[in-house]
Amino acid sequence: MPRSMPLRRLLVALLMSCAVLVGGTACGDSDSGDTTSSAATPSGSASAERQKLAKTRFVANAGLAAGATYQWIVKPYRAGTFKKGADGRTFAVVKAGLAGAFAYNRLKAAADNAKGDPLLAKAVAPLTAGIESLRGMATRLRKGEAGDGDIGAFENVINGIKDAGRSAGAEVKDKVPSTAQLSG
Repeated sequence: MPRSMPLRRLLVALLMSCAVLVGGTACGDSDSGDTTSSAATPSGSASAERQKLAKTRFVANAGLAAGATYQWIVKPYRAGTFKKGADGRTFAVVKAGLAGAFAYNRLKAAADNAKGDPLLAKAVAPLTAGIESLRGMATRLRKGEAGDGDIGAFENVINGIKDAGRSAGAEVKDKVPSTAQLSG
């Protein structure tokens, strides 16, 4: 019996080492917002595969931005939740600020993804200035200073991205992120 104890410890240590190794390699670069590892990147010889992945990533990022914008910015604004004295205004304004920052981040990622596909790159290129104009929008939303023009700007950029995707054969559908994704 005393001999099996070191074997168990060795086995546990080996399993823990493998778990740490696998967990560490599965994590991406958190600064860039891109969670893909270099092992998942297609090879240089498969340009068609790279284009498919660019469209897929574009659709995913643009869909999340569109879903967050509609669910937590446009819909509450139209319902009057952002007006002073409205029930749940503070919570709605904070969520809208988080959604604005999240949507801006995902739109920037979608624009970067579009560069991987020539057709998408041409369609999205004119929209980059519109995406940049949303940079300070999250702060205005969080402070409750957003007006019709600000909400309209978000809607216009999202609709432009959807139209650009549709023209390039990458249909974008709204995908509402969880509240954990907004704050994470």
